[in-house]
This record gives sequence, C-alpha cells and structure tokens, in this order.
Amino acid sequence: MPADPASTPAPPPSPTPPTPTPPRPQAPLVFMLAALLSAFALSQAFRTVTAMLGPSLQAEFGLSGQALGAFAGLFGLSFGVAQLLMGIGLDVYGLRRTVLLAFALAVAGSALSALAPSYGWLMAGQLLIGMGCSPAFIASTVFIARHFPVERFALFSGMSMSVGGLGLIFTGTPLAWVVQHWGWRAGFWVLTALALLSWLLIWRSVHEPPPAYGSSAPREGWGQSFARMGALFLLPHTWGILALGMSGYAAFLSLRGLWLGPFLIGRFGFSLVGSGNVALVLSLLALFVPAVFGRIDPGVRRRRAWIAGVSLLMAGLFVLLAFVRGHVAALALIVLMGLISGYGVLQYADVRASYPSALTGRALSLFTAAMFLGVALMQWFTGVVAAWAAQAGWETYRAVLLAIAAWLGLASLAFRFLPASPLLATGGSGKAAG
Repeated sequence: MPADPASTPAPPPSPTPPTPTPPRPQAPLVFMLAALLSAFALSQAFRTVTAMLGPSLQAEFGLSGQALGAFAGLFGLSFGVAQLLMGIGLDVYGLRRTVLLAFALAVAGSALSALAPSYGWLMAGQLLIGMGCSPAFIASTVFIARHFPVERFALFSGMSMSVGGLGLIFTGTPLAWVVQHWGWRAGFWVLTALALLSWLLIWRSVHEPPPAYGSSAPREGWGQSFARMGALFLLPHTWGILALGMSGYAAFLSLRGLWLGPFLIGRFGFSLVGSGNVALVLSLLALFVPAVFGRIDPGVRRRRAWIAGVSLLMAGLFVLLAFVRGHVAALALIVLMGLISGYGVLQYADVRASYPSALTGRALSLFTAAMFLGVALMQWFTGVVAAWAAQAGWETYRAVLLAIAAWLGLASLAFRFLPASPLLATGGSGKAAG
C-alpha cells in the first residue's frame, strides 16, 4: 500500500546560507573629491603663510629678506621635488594610501614649526610641510581624470582650484588677526589642528572605486614609472609647457605668498591686518576666478594663445606695480592680478590635451612639480634680488617686482614660440588620464 502522506516525515529544512557581509558603502564621488580638496586647501594656506608671518619671523629670529625668501621658497622646493615621487606613488599605491602617508608629514611639520626654537627648526618644519602637501592637488586632478567625463575636466579642475582658495582666505585677515593677538606660533597651531581634521576626513571617507573614465591598466613598478616620466622630456612640446609652468603661478604666489605684506607695509604704511584684508580680497577672488576660466575655456585650438596672452598681461601688470606710488592704484593693480590669476586652470587643460592617455597622469604630475619648483626658485631668487637692491641703493620692492615681470615675460615668450603638441592640431587626445 502506498504510504500515508500524513505519516511521511517532512524532510529536514535545508541550512540557511550565511548572509554575506555587505561591502563597505562608498561615499559619493563628489564627497570624496571634497575630502581630497580639504588637504589642497590646507596646502594653499601653508604655502602663503609667509605673507602674514614674515614680519613676526623677521623680528623674532632676525631674518634678512634673503633668509625670509629662502623660508618661503623651501615649501615650493620640497613640494616640487616630492611631487615627482608622489605622482608615481599615486599610480603604484593609490590615492588613499599616498595622501594619508604624505599629509601626516604636513601635520607633523606644522606642529614642529609652532614649537621651533630657531630658524633651523623652522626650516625643518617647512621641509616636512612641503613634502606632506605635495600630493594634495595632483591627487584631486587624477581623481577627476579617472572618475569624471573628459569634456568636464577643465570645469571640475577650475572648481577644485576655487575650493583650494578657502585656504588662501585663512591666510588673509583671519591669520593676520590671530598673529596680531596671539603671535605667529598660534597661527601654526591653528593650521596644525585644521590639517589633522583634514587627514581624518580623508581617512574616513576616501575609498577609491575602480576608474570610470581613466585607465584601468595594471599598476606599474617604480622603475617603469620613472622611465615613462623621463620619456616626457624627449617630447619637444614639454619644454614650453614647463617653462611657463615654472613661472605663471610662481609669479602670482611670490606676490601673494611672500611680498604682499612687506610691500604694502613698507611702501604704503599699511598695518598687518590692513595687508591681511588685501590678501583676503585676493583669496575671495581665488574662490571664483579658476571656475570662471574653466567655464570660458576657448577649446584646444585657441587655448594656448589665451594662455600666452594672459601671462604677458600679468607680466605687464607687475611692471606697472613696480612704479606706482599711490596706494589706490596699487590696490587696483593687485586686484586685477587676482582676477586674471585663474588662467592657470587653462594650463592644466592644455597639459591634459597635449599628451596621449597613457602619459597624461604623469604629465600632470610633472607639470605640478614644475609649478612648485618654480615657486621655490622665484621666491628664493626674489630674496636674492631684494638683498642686492638693498646694497645697490635700489628700492627693494621695485627691484623684486621688475625681476618677477622679466622672468614671467621671458617664460611667456618661450611658451608662445617653442613647439606645441601635435595632438592639439587634431583637438587633443580626447581620452582620460592614465
């Protein structure tokens, strides 16, 4: 007889498969970019502190103009040299690990600067800060190249440079007020706290997803990376790009980050806070003008002419500023410089279009390194010029401003007449960074 279904024992329930642990949710791309840009904003603050701290440092440590220029230039020198290694580190180890490891040095360097008992220790702190800040902006640009559309690169790069202007705002009136009330060491302690908060934000939120628009090729080793970096120097158009790359940003930052306070105080009798207010205006402009230039980007074929023309205009404004005697006219010229300083974002877009996809990331890193090596060299050079002018009986600030104008003018002509990338004739590479 068939078995009674009611008496048939039910089969044992199948074991429930373990619930897989859900992957850690990724923060939105824009939020991760914002976290990376917080380090860039602090980098902008660190590289411009001398304009507000300079008089206090000279008073405490008895620094000459040349020594002060060396202090300001050391940030750019250490930043630029480390930039070459950091650009490769981004490819070999990724954005998160490279930025976290490096930016910890900036936090330590800022604390060391606040405690510095002598000029030598102050320089050691500046060295650490420059190295620590070196991947801040290139990490942001590589992130944009990998995860945002190619045609939006100039726009997002401009917006990123504008966000970095928040760091410049702090080294205007706010830092001048802190220094005037509590001293220059307090300024470094505030920067230390802000840098530590930025580091924690990156540690918590930046977990880079696979590239959406950039190269997904296997990461290279250090030897192959150095070889490909060196190959850039064999391309003729690299030299014009580097010539202006070492000059445009360096010229404006030598004014904003080193000579602005001494110039306004020494020539026109401004107070420290008064010169800080002028720096604040420039910082507010820095929030907007890079994004504006990113929006009005004329495109690949006309971009180089724009860059050459604006850089020559900037050189001419330095000449005018060297001879102007009224403070109203001087302030108008300085504000005009701030308005056109955002053209640097067009230089990044030009680099982006001048190299094939496999070399773009390396080219951006090399260009950024050139920018800050140029800052270091120009700030050191203007310190030498200032010392020479004092001995020769020239007005210090006129000599300094004319030296900057000559440097920028010659670099602008080099960019205009040295060979351009053949890719520009066909509309650029049209691919994302590698």
